Amino acid sequence: MIKTHYTIVENTPIAPKTFKLVLSGEGVVEGEFVNIGIPGYYLRRPLSVCDKEEGQFTVIYKVVGEGTKVLSEMPAGASLEVLTGLGRGFDPDACQEEALLVGGGLGVPPLFLLAKELKARGKKVTAVLGFNRADEIILASEFRNLCDEVMVSTVDGSVGVKGFVTDALKVLKPTYDYFYTCGPMVMMKAVCAALKKRGEASLEERMGCGAGFCYGCSIQTKKGPRRVCKDGPVFKKEELIW
Repeated sequence: MIKTHYTIVENTPIAPKTFKLVLSGEGVVEGEFVNIGIPGYYLRRPLSVCDKEEGQFTVIYKVVGEGTKVLSEMPAGASLEVLTGLGRGFDPDACQEEALLVGGGLGVPPLFLLAKELKARGKKVTAVLGFNRADEIILASEFRNLCDEVMVSTVDGSVGVKGFVTDALKVLKPTYDYFYTCGPMVMMKAVCAALKKRGEASLEERMGCGAGFCYGCSIQTKKGPRRVCKDGPVFKKEELIW
């Protein structure tokens, strides 16, 4: 865990109540997520890393309370204290040749960084991205520019397949040897039940410290109690108890 001050490069809306935050600072951000300190608030906000390069990283977040509202109003040039090096992330090497990525809502952004890592290893990547409606769609064009195949589903049918990501999977019938999923818990449960091959899911729980000290985000797995922030947030499909 590393505490660093980063400068806001960009903090702009990309969908209703959804913002793209680009931060610049020294070094390469490691870990699956970062824990951002917001001025005036005691608890930090854990946010998954969407993209990164040397000295800069991107997160996508949604305004859901007072803290994220304050964050959304912070201008370029402002400084934020960030904890990095947190979490156990996806394992791109678990895929042999063909990867399937299944994301829903704000579970889509961390899959983008994974897609880049998989393509860098020469893997074929298929992505299924689910949203409620057209104006909530994020990163679809970025995935299309990167992946071999992309399918979008919307619950209201305004774009792509009407229904959930599981409906899109029935239509697409993708070939894959390993899958990765991130999104609402009910979605990931359905995805893990529908996909019979091996895979991983990135879980979301309310976090206190974000570094494994408080045990506030503990879940029960087939291997016993695990902390989502420290032992996860990514867990193998066969470990999970839904």
